[in-house]
Amino acid sequence: MFDVLVLGGGFAGLWSAAAATRLLGAHGTGPAARTVALLTPDPDLVLRPRLYQADPARMRVPLDRVLGPVGVRRIAARATAVDTGRRRVSAVAADGGRTEVAYRRLVLATGSALVRPELPGAALLHDIDTLPAAVRLAEHLRALPEAPDGPGRWTAVVVGAGFTGLELATELVGRLRALAAPHDAADQVRVVLVERAAVVGEGLGAAARPVITRALDELGVERRLGITVTGLDACSVRLSDGSTLPARTAVWTAGMRASALTAQIPAPRDALGRLTVDGALRVRGVAGVYAAGDTAAATDQGGHPLPQSCQHATPLGKVAGHNAAADLLGLPPADFAPDPYATCLDLGEAGAVATSGWDRTLREGPEGFAKDLKRAINESWISPPVDDAGELLRRADHRVGQRRAVPASG
Repeated sequence: MFDVLVLGGGFAGLWSAAAATRLLGAHGTGPAARTVALLTPDPDLVLRPRLYQADPARMRVPLDRVLGPVGVRRIAARATAVDTGRRRVSAVAADGGRTEVAYRRLVLATGSALVRPELPGAALLHDIDTLPAAVRLAEHLRALPEAPDGPGRWTAVVVGAGFTGLELATELVGRLRALAAPHDAADQVRVVLVERAAVVGEGLGAAARPVITRALDELGVERRLGITVTGLDACSVRLSDGSTLPARTAVWTAGMRASALTAQIPAPRDALGRLTVDGALRVRGVAGVYAAGDTAAATDQGGHPLPQSCQHATPLGKVAGHNAAADLLGLPPADFAPDPYATCLDLGEAGAVATSGWDRTLREGPEGFAKDLKRAINESWISPPVDDAGELLRRADHRVGQRRAVPASG
């Protein structure tokens, strides 16, 4: 039986395990006396906010090199069921072997998944929700120079003009042009955003929208607003207004839902499938269970529901792991107090845009400020320390960085 069992190897899961280990160790009950385990089928933390970029295969960090030095055991298996009455988790390993893992305290941090549409040709839609999917898209793009010439060869349709769709669409312009240029086809590159809403970036705020629109115009990204995709084949995408776009590439980015494993917990869930939690991230009405990251319907201290994002997954994980360990030790729980809400949206070769607060006030700065900020987030801030137990435990303190306004990155 594990004292603290964390399900999920994303940002929330990693930091939950680290925070639980930190508190147990600080009270003389570290890994030798009390056990913390992370159950995930994946050996790596995937830097999911970076999967819109080129070469997604490198956007990962080995979990064993992050958590191994502090004594967290990684169980390489996929959780399939949770019995909160018996405090047991059923799981399946890669070889098909089944196991059952007992726990004293559980942190559910299994993330979210893209909601894929049901429409003719849906199997041809790419996405960047997971590392394998992003790698498949990259391989597909790299194969375009060898594909038969014809309409739509260098056209990509991106469905959804939210955070992910905008970052991918603006990034694809440069990626496709680099692939097409050696074939004298850079001027044939066409990226089209399809969005059901009447505007792009509907949830990103009115202040950012003119910046986003100028960037799309600068890059030549076309928009089809107020419509959606009704079907596709290998060479074209059909739209709800009756038009057809010749395109060899189509990517779906619209809609997310919490991990289906939340349905295994006998507790209320919100419209996204996230478990309702109290201020200590305890799942309401279920003893010994905490939720973090995209599985938690958490709010900030002002009562604003938190979006599913990397910005919130990390502090949610720290507090959930800390409180799971505190419960075992008979210590008072910490209240979740996230950093002030902010966003930083990459706009490819056209720069970036940053906002702060729930009113999405535009963050001003010197030329290139937002782009430099985005690079810092992607290339430094979101990555955990590797092979460094001391630094990991320092950063696992839920109070570290809680008041530094680290913007969201997807």
